[in-house]
Amino acid sequence: MRPAETAPWPTPLAASRVAVATGATAEAARIPWGFAEVFVISQTVLPALLYLPGSQAFRLPIRFSAFGISLVAFAWYQLAAPSLPRTRMQPWVVALMTLLGLMVLHPQTVTLTAGMAQIGVYLAVIAPLFWAPHFVRSPEQMARLFWILLLCSGANAVVGVLQVYDPARWLPQEFSRVITQSTIGLGAVTYVGANGQQIVRPPGLFDTPGAVAGPAMFASLLGLIFTVSPIPFWKRALSLLIAGCGFAAIYLSQVRISLVVAVLMLAVYALVLFRQGRVARSSQFGLLAVGVLALSFSLALTVGGASVAERFKSLFADDPLAVYQQARGAQLRYTFAELLYRYPFGAGLGRWGMTAGYFGSSDPNIPPIWAEIQLTGWMIDGGVLMIGLYLGALIAAARSQFNLAKLSQYPRAGTCAAVVLAAGIGPAVMIISFTPFVAQIGIQYWFLAGALHGVACRYGLQDA
Repeated sequence: MRPAETAPWPTPLAASRVAVATGATAEAARIPWGFAEVFVISQTVLPALLYLPGSQAFRLPIRFSAFGISLVAFAWYQLAAPSLPRTRMQPWVVALMTLLGLMVLHPQTVTLTAGMAQIGVYLAVIAPLFWAPHFVRSPEQMARLFWILLLCSGANAVVGVLQVYDPARWLPQEFSRVITQSTIGLGAVTYVGANGQQIVRPPGLFDTPGAVAGPAMFASLLGLIFTVSPIPFWKRALSLLIAGCGFAAIYLSQVRISLVVAVLMLAVYALVLFRQGRVARSSQFGLLAVGVLALSFSLALTVGGASVAERFKSLFADDPLAVYQQARGAQLRYTFAELLYRYPFGAGLGRWGMTAGYFGSSDPNIPPIWAEIQLTGWMIDGGVLMIGLYLGALIAAARSQFNLAKLSQYPRAGTCAAVVLAAGIGPAVMIISFTPFVAQIGIQYWFLAGALHGVACRYGLQDA
């Protein structure tokens, strides 16, 4: 990071730069609610609309709405937003979006509509990197966004736990209909609980089995972060409760990778605190995390029983590589042992995922390709070049966030960077087990990265 050579933000006066550097301006503390706050809430509220009776008939527009709001903001950014110093990630992003544009011309792109839909998904996910800096202007506002994200993720986690304890009341009929009409069958999404009852892997406020595990990871991380923060006692108590519910929801959903990723996120945050010289806070955070992990596991066993215990004990039954090979290892091998040689420069757009489901072709010469992990999706959409460009963007993001976290002269900005870095490790690691960057978890990743850049610009900093 280095001082910006030009004015990084259109509003602060030169005379106020010292106050801005300390993060103590009254203006920053009084920033009213705006689009950024509404956007974070929308990412939970919009998918929850699928719980309403009869909503499945409108599943496509409801699911698209969470992505569409990002595209609308990007259109505003193109037309009206003032310029800010670009981030290290933006050249990578521009290059990969250019590659996707060229892939529309690939002879095996299903249709022009399918190709544009696939590009739209990628753009909606990554667009917050460009527009979010214009809506987030201080560490105080960033902290407010973290708090909103905690409450939204916490609501998901709490509902997920209640769906296991009292499914008749909390598991909606709309969800039941989706499962019973699905081709995957009930056996793949249920397990036997402590009292012999059939437990559906809780969706939380989504309509997909086990989907609560995603927001539960962030509820756990942010809950523990706020628990050790100097905030009122009732907020710390609420944060601790949400963190416990987050871990419990992960256990009850039986999504093992979410537990691994959540622990990794906690470890990254603790290490960054240690690197910042906040040793006592780092130790407190680590000890609290271990305690909450153990307590929430014991509580999950009371309803999930042996099925939950066996599921997570399997993580330690063999070495980590062998465990991964049994789960998503086959998909990774398929990507680099088969797809790499068949489609080194991509297989065309619209051939996998949600786009193929809604806009796919019945042409037997261009069949859909199954992709369970993000690396497979990238190989299909743009080959090795696509993988390299997106990985470059993710590495640049992590490096930028770590650089900002190391700046001791800006402690509030450093705290924000530590949280964003820890939260971003989750989606970045999940590219080997899930498809985060064509889903809402990817939107959240790039929104936080963009928002942090807005804070950095407010401090007169830009990426080096």
